[in-house]
Amino acid sequence: MPVPSSKRNGGASSGRGAAGVAIGIAAGLALVTLGATAYATTYIARVVVIPPRKRRQDQLVLAVDEAEGTITLKDTPDASVAGRYGLWFARETGYALVGDVTRREGGTVTRILDEVRFGDIHDARRSRLSGWYYLEPEELGLPVNSVSIATSLGQSPAWHIPADGPEDKWVIQVHGRGAQRHEGLRAVPAFRAQGYSSLLISYRNDGDAPDSEDRRYGLGGTEWLDVEAAIRFALEGGAKEIVLMGWSMGGAIVLQTATRSPLIQRVTGIVLESPVIDWIDTLKYQADGLRLPPVVSRGAMHIIGSEWGKAVTGQSAAIDFPSMDFVTRAKDLSLPILILHSDDDGFVPSTASRALADARPDIVTLVPFSEAKHTKLWNYDEERWNGSIASWLGALVPKDQATL
Repeated sequence: MPVPSSKRNGGASSGRGAAGVAIGIAAGLALVTLGATAYATTYIARVVVIPPRKRRQDQLVLAVDEAEGTITLKDTPDASVAGRYGLWFARETGYALVGDVTRREGGTVTRILDEVRFGDIHDARRSRLSGWYYLEPEELGLPVNSVSIATSLGQSPAWHIPADGPEDKWVIQVHGRGAQRHEGLRAVPAFRAQGYSSLLISYRNDGDAPDSEDRRYGLGGTEWLDVEAAIRFALEGGAKEIVLMGWSMGGAIVLQTATRSPLIQRVTGIVLESPVIDWIDTLKYQADGLRLPPVVSRGAMHIIGSEWGKAVTGQSAAIDFPSMDFVTRAKDLSLPILILHSDDDGFVPSTASRALADARPDIVTLVPFSEAKHTKLWNYDEERWNGSIASWLGALVPKDQATL
């Protein structure tokens, strides 16, 4: 029986309506996706340059046995790595020192609880493992002077730990993003054993030093000025041989100093710990880790690197990303460089460190680790870490001899 025309029209009309609804939904979803992508891109761009003031406590505390001297955490890649660490808990109001893993079973990791410095760890539920370990220079049992370094923004606080002997060799410690000068305390004994005084500095926007007008990171493009001021301070203090050491973003800052400051002529060598060698490589890696579409990381870098992007991020100047790729710029480097980096870093990929070592085997010594995570190489294997630095320093040629 023929279908009445009214029903045929109705059927056709319903089909076109369904298609229209589908197209409308698709268009709506596209707009939502586009909007979400734009939001994510803007958010990431701001996160990169705005100094963080809070750290995420991503480790779950399951039990504390004070009698046994242990703490049990949920099993995660960070919680299960060998070594000794600091443990922040209770929203950073408590701090403890934890030692090696004693047991790993059933999704849990039990570690030695060495000491609770402050806070009630029995009430802790969330925590954060830190590579800092030492919180104050006095914990090293060495003499320390609190000093101020004159920078273009004002006086920046620093710790000066003198050598046990002549103070003609200095190391200047440059901490990483979201960290402070405490990060470099672990390195003091290794350098002091080789006759070096240590200068642990602060730099703009790190919470200790004066803020820049925009209160934004320059990813090394502005912070190097504070390292230059520290070099001047060391020279005035009698330094004849200076080594710069940079941790994570501090590595990027040191490399900018090495290629932009005329005072680099007074520097003997560079040590880099889990360094950012190439910001583009690093930001892409972090975006991939967050499972963000490539368009987000590319867009965020475009915002940060554009003059018009200043209105979005609050930067006073765009960031010149090509100048921050030291694999491409390998020929611009001339000082001996020691790189310590772990292949499982998780934040800054070791690929650029390896590429720089391949590009400049004449000046770069790479000491690779396999499972030490980000800026926790000392914590994981202190003996190898200290030994690598001692060996490299022992082979370092003093500046006056290098020019003969």
